[in-house]
Amino acid sequence: MQTSTKKWLFIKISSVVLLPLKLWFMYNFSLIMLSDASMITSFLSNQPTKFIFSIFLIVFFFFFSLTLSEIFEDYIRGEKIKNVANKVLYIFVILLSLIVIISVY
Repeated sequence: MQTSTKKWLFIKISSVVLLPLKLWFMYNFSLIMLSDASMITSFLSNQPTKFIFSIFLIVFFFFFSLTLSEIFEDYIRGEKIKNVANKVLYIFVILLSLIVIISVY
């Protein structure tokens, strides 16, 4: 299987996985949006919520990096610049997801 086919397949699979997680997040966010900080703290201190939220963030950042990488592939002409942009993107996504997940836990 070619790399572009794998990337396309991963984008489609991650978007399908992301859909119920996004609905879960939107529903819970709408519930706690009008509440105070203690409600948010209690929501994020619940262990199943931490796990589901972490999975949501991992899938979201994975989907984000793949789709942004596709934009780089389509619109950046130079191979060297394209490779550097992709590597910086992957490092940024890994660090950002680790920081957010560690801050949740």
